[in-house]
Amino acid sequence: MSTIQQTKNLLTIKEASRWASDFLKRDVSESNISYLIQYGKVKKHNGGNSVFVDVDDLKNYYGSYHGWRETNWKKRLGDDLNWTLSFDNLREKDTTKHVHRLHPYKGKFIPQLVEYFIDGHTDNFKTSAYFKTGDIILDPFCGSGTTLVQAQEMGMHSIGVDISQFNCMITKTKLLDYDISSLENEVKKMRQAIANHEADGKVTAFESELLARMANFNNKYFPSPEFKYKVQEGQISENKYAIEKEREFLKIYNDLVKKYNIELNHFSAKNFLDKWYIKNVRKEIDFAFEQIKKAKDAKNKKILAVILSRTIRSCRATTHSDLATLKEPQVTTYYCWKHKKICKPLFSIKAWFDRYAIDTVYRLRTFLKLKTNSHYAVISADSRTVDIFKEIEKKNEKFYEILKRQKIKGIFTSPPYVGQIDYHEQHAYAYDLFGFERRDELEIGPLYKGQGAEAKASYVEGISKVLLNCRKFLVDNFDIFLVANDKYNLYPAIAEQAGMLIVNQFKRPVLNRTERDKSPYSEIIFHLKNGK
Repeated sequence: MSTIQQTKNLLTIKEASRWASDFLKRDVSESNISYLIQYGKVKKHNGGNSVFVDVDDLKNYYGSYHGWRETNWKKRLGDDLNWTLSFDNLREKDTTKHVHRLHPYKGKFIPQLVEYFIDGHTDNFKTSAYFKTGDIILDPFCGSGTTLVQAQEMGMHSIGVDISQFNCMITKTKLLDYDISSLENEVKKMRQAIANHEADGKVTAFESELLARMANFNNKYFPSPEFKYKVQEGQISENKYAIEKEREFLKIYNDLVKKYNIELNHFSAKNFLDKWYIKNVRKEIDFAFEQIKKAKDAKNKKILAVILSRTIRSCRATTHSDLATLKEPQVTTYYCWKHKKICKPLFSIKAWFDRYAIDTVYRLRTFLKLKTNSHYAVISADSRTVDIFKEIEKKNEKFYEILKRQKIKGIFTSPPYVGQIDYHEQHAYAYDLFGFERRDELEIGPLYKGQGAEAKASYVEGISKVLLNCRKFLVDNFDIFLVANDKYNLYPAIAEQAGMLIVNQFKRPVLNRTERDKSPYSEIIFHLKNGK
């Protein structure tokens, strides 16, 4: 062991990985340790050509954050918290596996939650199985398709219904059968076309100089990971320091904008694409969409459109912290609370389109190996009134015969939460670009209706009507699982109005939230059965 390791109890990243795995009794990879260093969770020690971490830092981190998290959360949220359903042992790449990360979607649940209840097991836990291979499962609020994807993986037939046409598009593109070679060729052509397209020649030179100036500034005033570690330890007042340095760099940015005569955006525009995108990005989006229209294969065209949508979501002129909930267009450099340094808005879609195109093909290829021959259908309709049998008969004759013979075994879904999300508005950029019809007025419990008495009553009525309509297509001994944040205790009334009984409920902690608010938060999975 070297002198530096003897002086402090220091470990290499590889050694730290092994130590942490033994300490936590679960797999901790070298990349997990690198993440802790990168984000200032533990201090980096340099020694020759190697990087070391202090074992005491690791003990403090894992002891305070992981080892005690269950205890702390139960203190805040109650001892009835089912920690098994936290899936705390899983890494992010497990909870966003294959096509589940094909496109961002606010408010979706993790696939392991579906596996736990409908298949009876996950990699680490076992419970009673409520569904078996060949059963039909329904999600009347299918969103981005998590339930349908997992049903497909587990050999179950599935039906998804959603009022949003764009949500249905995301779900369908996850489940389609692609000729991967053909798609790879199409993606290659698209990437080349976008790379060759120069919307505004000044932008490249401007951004090149801006990036160089930012790098120098960040290296000097926000060195990583030292700055993050000092913030973590309370050695720096982040608020005061960040505001001071943000103003300092803003002068440099404004000088460069004038030097290159850069057009930013239409501040008074009502159109989403004009308001929330730097002008050069707006031009590139239009160009890319025109290229997609030229694709001959209909499936390829759809997935290319989803790649573009994913790209432009990341290219909105907003801070990294506010991607989930837009506030005001951000067209200047700013201090980034997420990355702990000065960041900038995006001036081109090229890098992000490349990244997402490669990632999408990889995820589709991975899922292709796991898919079964089970049937699925995605219906864009109002779940309160849709005739599921009639819709399936129009879409898939073979599936319809199975549906008539055995009916739907049950439901696994996450209904909208009252007054929390405007589901159409979260993808406003896609509705603008693709020209889909918006049906905001048919959303149940949207943010714009608030959380007052009238909104709650409307919500109870809406969810009850969905259950009443859907039960017409279910077997008599159905099982329904509803994932809900029921802080207003509305679901007993919903179950009663739908003529159902809540036979069990599971309170689970929700970890790894994307918002800046990381306070303990839980949701309930209600298990409903026929009450008559």
